[in-house]
Amino acid sequence: MDTRTVTGDSRPGPAGRAALLVLADGRFPAGGHAHSGGAEPAVKAGRIRNARDLEAFSRGRLHTTGLTSAALAAAAAAGIDPLRLDEAADARTPSPALRAAARRLGRQMMRAARATWPSAELAALAAARPRGAHQPVVLGLAARSAGLGPEDAAHCVAYETVSGPATAAVRLLSLDPFEATAVLARLTPDMDRVAEQAAAAAHQGIGALPAASAPLLDITAEQHAAWPVRLFAS
Repeated sequence: MDTRTVTGDSRPGPAGRAALLVLADGRFPAGGHAHSGGAEPAVKAGRIRNARDLEAFSRGRLHTTGLTSAALAAAAAAGIDPLRLDEAADARTPSPALRAAARRLGRQMMRAARATWPSAELAALAAARPRGAHQPVVLGLAARSAGLGPEDAAHCVAYETVSGPATAAVRLLSLDPFEATAVLARLTPDMDRVAEQAAAAAHQGIGALPAASAPLLDITAEQHAAWPVRLFAS
């Protein structure tokens, strides 16, 4: 039984807390390890050269596309129609390359989520979007299936928004992993704020969801998709 139903507390109980750790774990087989979150083209362009640059890049990504994605996930976890949310995600993702990447990641997330927390809602979305729904929407529905709430889903997205580029920078720059982890630690207050904003917007419905964007990420995603050789899928 979900302890939040009994107590009225919006925080996850012990089981929910453990489920959140599983969902946010980088070893959860949802395909994120193959994506750099825009870090690969940023490294090639010289915009990420060290830990300081990585922190600035990740903070910018978190407060733009990260906030948008976190709100979509929070809305799905809150029970808003995932098909409408998938359309809203399309409208908030102007880059065709990023839309394609989000749906590929959504397919992989769906496979992992249905194997881990099977539910009728996940099955219905998989049937309606056989080529994949946007990853944040699937993640939010996975969180809901795991007994987690909107802010939990938003925290998960906020974390993956910055952990993806950090992991990629270690590989791309041979950045010291300790430095990369320190960057993530310094960003935790920002992650908390973004998750709170996202969850608050989700509770107001689709019309209130943020549409923050990062045009340079869109441009470089299109360029990156055309590279004949690259280390990451996006």
